[in-house]
Amino acid sequence: MKLVPLGDRVVLKQLVAEETTKSGIVLPGQNKEKPQQAEVIAVGPGTLADGKEVKMEVKPGDQVIFSKYSGTEVKLEEEEYIIVKQSDILAILKKK
Repeated sequence: MKLVPLGDRVVLKQLVAEETTKSGIVLPGQNKEKPQQAEVIAVGPGTLADGKEVKMEVKPGDQVIFSKYSGTEVKLEEEEYIIVKQSDILAILKKK
C-alpha cells in the first residue's frame, strides 16, 4: 500500500534522534523529547485557498522541521508516518 496525500497535505517519516558523545558513544533512551525533524515521503497536488493556488514548496526526500503538535499519526505496514498540512512545516533543512 502507498499513502497518497490530498490537497496541501504532506506525508512525513519522523527521523530518529540519537544522542552521541564527543567520543562517539551513542546514548540511547535519553529523556529528551524527539526533535520535530522528518523526511518528506509524499506530497499532495496543492489546493486553492481564497481563490488562489497554494503551491507545494516541499518535495519527496526533503528533510524538514514541523510544528510540535501538528498532524495525524498513521501506521501502515509496520511503518509510522505523520500527515501534516504544508503550513505546519516550519523549515526545510539544506546542506551548505
